[in-house]
Amino acid sequence: MTELWQWVSDHGGLAWTYVYAALDVVLRLTALVVVPRNRRPGSALAWLLAIMLLPIVGFPLFLLLGRNQLPRRRMQKQSKVNRLMRIRAHSIPDSELDEDVPSWLQGAVRLNRELGAFPLTGNNSADLEIDYEESIARMAADIRTARENVHVLFYIMGLDDVTEDFFAALCERADAGVKVRVLYDHFGAGSHFGPYRRMRRLLDAHGIEHAPMMPIRLIRDGAFQRPDLRNHRKMVIVDGEIGWMGSQNLIASHYDKPANIRRGLHWQETMARFRGPIVSELNLLFATDWYYETDEMLDQKTLVRPAPDTTGTYECQLVPSGPGFVAENNLALFNQLFYSATQRIVAVSPYFVPDESMLAAMITAARRGVEVELFVSEIGDQFLVFHAQRSYYSMLLKAGVKIWLHRAPTILHAKHVSIDDSVTVIGSSNMDMRSFLLQMECSLMVGGTDFIEKIREVEDVYRSRSRELTLEEWKNRPRGTQMIDNLCRLASSVV
Repeated sequence: MTELWQWVSDHGGLAWTYVYAALDVVLRLTALVVVPRNRRPGSALAWLLAIMLLPIVGFPLFLLLGRNQLPRRRMQKQSKVNRLMRIRAHSIPDSELDEDVPSWLQGAVRLNRELGAFPLTGNNSADLEIDYEESIARMAADIRTARENVHVLFYIMGLDDVTEDFFAALCERADAGVKVRVLYDHFGAGSHFGPYRRMRRLLDAHGIEHAPMMPIRLIRDGAFQRPDLRNHRKMVIVDGEIGWMGSQNLIASHYDKPANIRRGLHWQETMARFRGPIVSELNLLFATDWYYETDEMLDQKTLVRPAPDTTGTYECQLVPSGPGFVAENNLALFNQLFYSATQRIVAVSPYFVPDESMLAAMITAARRGVEVELFVSEIGDQFLVFHAQRSYYSMLLKAGVKIWLHRAPTILHAKHVSIDDSVTVIGSSNMDMRSFLLQMECSLMVGGTDFIEKIREVEDVYRSRSRELTLEEWKNRPRGTQMIDNLCRLASSVV
């Protein structure tokens, strides 16, 4: 042994060369076995390319970011939650679709029930709000009517000049004895440190229970957890009677970032306010996230209750999705609806980086004569995603998809889809791989002619604030930009 160490000390450079070469070979061979397992071919090839180019860097990155599943204990907890959610959902009355609705819509309802457990509910009412500060003001006004409990969940939450009255409403009701519970994503909210710290101090000062979702810990529940798994939902539920959900985070429209303020950036959102039996489904979903993070199981009597207002005419169904579900619920729903459309598809998404199945569904719809419109932003706030989504524009335009670019300096952050004159899906889910695989999302399918008319009015507003992208314009964009777009598309496959 002494002679071995002497040889190593005398030939250290050569020894390290052998060790590095051996490690390089081992990592490459291991990657060929491990990486393709239960993974999309495109994603597997992207990871293999990264590892083969530089194994000593690529393989550790794969270990850190290559698994989109929760740790085993966390998955067991999620399975328990899903079972309880199915049991509790039986307390929510099922609604029957009208006989004249398309058969494909009935199929979508059955699919959603199978994937997410929630039934279709009838007699709901809803309205939309696209004014950023007005939606916050209206949510605050609803909170001030609370008698028993208020449940709040946002990906990003922070106390600033715009959200101050919202938090004041929460504190007023908490001081009056109303039970207030607040959830916020650990990374999403924590990355806005000043507003985040002020919010936590205020909630603590008024005795409001709150917890970060998906806390960033490399080791959690006895196992490694991928750090970029996030809870991206946005919901407010008041007394189980009023429910808000949609795309908006609870922070100023420039996100309190100096760079955004200098560029004049503001976010455009779509939020929906619901009354009726569907609010119990939103409350159940909040309760699953609350249990997930606090281990407290909320009393079913406070979650599922007869709706005091059943005068509405909309059928609604909640579709949760995320790494806790085996199937990609939101992707499955979008694809089913795209293939079922016979007249028109309008998709609004800030981050459009589809997988092969969604891209094929949208292009196929356009080529068989369906009018397809896609609303995205003219500029982006995330370099990689913005350029990756641009790499799909040529294929879409050639297929006949009409692309609308919402004019700068506004970032169109709304997320909704309308199909024919039959159904709308609205919520927190983007049309990208993060939302399909890595983020807990909340989508709501809404049927009803009146609601379609409301969403059409919103689409008209966004269309008036956008310009149409033509294939000729897109073909003439700079070569350098095309290269960046295509490289970012490759990088976006590494999920």
